[in-house]
Amino acid sequence: MITPERRSVLAWAFYDWANSAYAVTVMAGFFPLFFKQYWGSGITSDESTFHLGLANSLASIVIVILAPVLGAIADRGGAKKRFLALFTLLGVAMSCGLFWLAEGEWMLAALFYVLATIGFSGGVSFSDALLVHVAPEDRLDEVSALGYALGYLGGGLVFALFVWMTLQPAYFGFSGASDAVRASFIGVGIWWAIFSIPVFLYVREPEVKNRVSGWQAVRAGYSQLIHTFDEIRKLRVVFTFLLGYWLYIDGVDTIVRMAVDYGLALNLDSKDLIAALLITQFVGFPAALVFGWLGKKIGAKIAIQIAIGVYLFVILWAFQMDSAWEFYVLAIIIGLVQGGIQSLSRSLYARIIPANKSAEFFGFYNTLGKFAAVIGPALMGIVTMFSGNHRFAMLALVLLFLGGAWFLRKVDETEGKRMAGELGAL
Repeated sequence: MITPERRSVLAWAFYDWANSAYAVTVMAGFFPLFFKQYWGSGITSDESTFHLGLANSLASIVIVILAPVLGAIADRGGAKKRFLALFTLLGVAMSCGLFWLAEGEWMLAALFYVLATIGFSGGVSFSDALLVHVAPEDRLDEVSALGYALGYLGGGLVFALFVWMTLQPAYFGFSGASDAVRASFIGVGIWWAIFSIPVFLYVREPEVKNRVSGWQAVRAGYSQLIHTFDEIRKLRVVFTFLLGYWLYIDGVDTIVRMAVDYGLALNLDSKDLIAALLITQFVGFPAALVFGWLGKKIGAKIAIQIAIGVYLFVILWAFQMDSAWEFYVLAIIIGLVQGGIQSLSRSLYARIIPANKSAEFFGFYNTLGKFAAVIGPALMGIVTMFSGNHRFAMLALVLLFLGGAWFLRKVDETEGKRMAGELGAL
């Protein structure tokens, strides 16, 4: 029999299952290829790359600005679920809207993509903020890992279906692969909307003391945001963790974003790259669950350090690899640790922040996530420019993981929980 507590945990975790359809199919999979080959058919390849990069940067900048402020407002007004609904609706609508855009309409495609990505990123921020309300402290690692595991599984399953549609369009009643890809954008929106319903039905958001609404919430949110900078400075453990997280997650995201380019440098075709992406998704499902168990047994901090060690091994192997089979092996290895390092970082952070200010603090957490892959690509670009060798550029990412591990080593979880408890009681 499913208890109300277990139902709320599953409902919360299924939001990761829901929105991963967008992350895998649109952001990582079809949109970059379709933008260059279909919507950007009237512009040069270099121009389409520039506009796509600009779209990604714009979406990130908007979330960087909005997430902490909206998080503060949500905490003061008890509006985490309402903001989650708003951003989910935006993402679903814009994802579906991509279906209606004709060939060559790259400007509208970029606009819809920016809005959909804002919806996705904003939704993640408020979903993360609900974690402390659905999981007791001793189950944060397990519940966070469950969310990432379901995200990998759901995203992988729906992406596999859409890949099948593009490979066999006639079987599904489409005239060609382009129509199948366009239909997949509607499919993503439908999947995202349907599987988001449980979080709104079964996850309860606690009542807020001295709750405010309307413009009072806005003013209180901005005021609280200003104080948050000072609070983070006082919470030395949180500040140290965020520095380390920024560095190592930058390395993680840079590897994710550079994997396709690295594969192309090895002369792999797009089918191999899609296959590697699917491998990472399906390996990531059980691996995230295992890391949740591992975090409970040995502690989230130690498990994250193990994952960082694996990434260092991946970089060293990628530095010298020269064949396709090695690329697939690395996809498997990355799948083993990618979900784990993400889920345990989320649960460790949830332990050391005040629970009554979770939306505000997770706004900052996800802001750093949006800044991820800023240092890494710049570092790789500089190294490539001076060395003329992309392998040395990949090797440079070692600095990010070593820096992240150094800061993480200084994080005292017990002290962080004590300080968070004192601040939350004020």
